[in-house]
Amino acid sequence: MSMTDQPRVMNDIDMNDMVYLNGGTFLMGSNAHYPEEAPAHHVNVSPFWIDKTPVTNLQFKQFVETTGYVTFAELPPNPSDYPGAPAHMLQPGSLLFVSPTNRDELTDWAWWKFEFGTTWRNPQGPESTLHGLDDHPVVHIAYCDALAYASWLGKSLPTEAEWEYAARGNLEGCEFAWGNELTPMGKHMANTWQGNFPYENTMEDGYSRTSPVKMFPPNDYGLYDMIGNVWEWTADFWSPTHQFKSVSPCCIRHNPRGGKEHQSHDPTMPHIDIPRRVLKGGSHLCAPNYCRRYRPAARHPEAIDTSSSHIGFRCVVRP
Repeated sequence: MSMTDQPRVMNDIDMNDMVYLNGGTFLMGSNAHYPEEAPAHHVNVSPFWIDKTPVTNLQFKQFVETTGYVTFAELPPNPSDYPGAPAHMLQPGSLLFVSPTNRDELTDWAWWKFEFGTTWRNPQGPESTLHGLDDHPVVHIAYCDALAYASWLGKSLPTEAEWEYAARGNLEGCEFAWGNELTPMGKHMANTWQGNFPYENTMEDGYSRTSPVKMFPPNDYGLYDMIGNVWEWTADFWSPTHQFKSVSPCCIRHNPRGGKEHQSHDPTMPHIDIPRRVLKGGSHLCAPNYCRRYRPAARHPEAIDTSSSHIGFRCVVRP
């Protein structure tokens, strides 16, 4: 479809940094990796525009300066939302990745530290700044922050199906957004982790943390960083597998949505009633020895009140 064939956007949204996708039917999910990606099934999505890149620090800064918005990580937690939490823990902050130095004492999540004073303005701790990071994806963004930014521009957050359709770049059933090899001809196509996660990063791709949003090649739709760099929020509630019913080929689901709010709570923490949404795309912390979620089909649950140094977002517009 040519530019002149595209539907008009009636509310003067700036579309210069977006790509128009025709929509259509594609194979969503995978039966070959993690159980939450199954079953692979065909779905259909309507046409939509999507940001070429994750939202950057510069773009988010413009939003904050214009609106005075304060992110979730900058606000003191409400004690009633976290019953039983010690008072000294109810301070503003966010999750920061800290690489362990002793590989013999590794335990799950030992590399995550809730750091007081860590926000999108201070992405590597309270003493850090955004100097030199204008074109890096904004991080330490909770779901409400991404939603507020999108609403400010008259945009939306993508559904999981829209996001995966865009990430695949018209490559049906391929492992990655660029084909079936992680590093074709030895070339790194995304910002991921090389070496033994979480204590050894050889930085063969040139980055230990986030990278500028157009540093790696785009997919065939002209979209950057759909894989790696930062995880991205979607609008769908989490479900442990795809919500899919076996139907005839004539009844492919159109514009499907994911789980329901009451299904998305963490069953291991029944005293805290916080829904989870779907993250897509993997991040610079995804590694072959630990997390092979640098693929379009990969998905991950995230509590809507949680922000971290490897979560960002991008927006969509629907005609």
